Amino acid sequence: MTLQPPTPFPGPAPAPAQVTFDRRELGAILAVYGRMVAMAEARDYALSFGREAAVFAILRRTMESPLYRLEKRPALRNRQGIYALIGAEGQVLKRGHELAPLLRVIERKLIRAVE
Repeated sequence: MTLQPPTPFPGPAPAPAQVTFDRRELGAILAVYGRMVAMAEARDYALSFGREAAVFAILRRTMESPLYRLEKRPALRNRQGIYALIGAEGQVLKRGHELAPLLRVIERKLIRAVE
């Protein structure tokens, strides 16, 4: 009777070819974007998917620079957080490991705009 060599453990999963938003993330982002459209704060959005980041940009008009950019960078998972909310001037408004607190920043600004 011959012994077979042990089966090796599988290695780490290969990195995806591109970073994307999953259905839950996209649903939450589109809910906030929908409120912005209803309040006439935004009219368009843009999506960008790359090897290092996925970006959802909220635009006031199609030809303008984004009001907000929501970036998802998995490489920063163990550091500042996977998500970053970037304002129109390029400043980082908030970083985090969860998406909801970043979206609350946009919602607070919408409430102030109404008042």
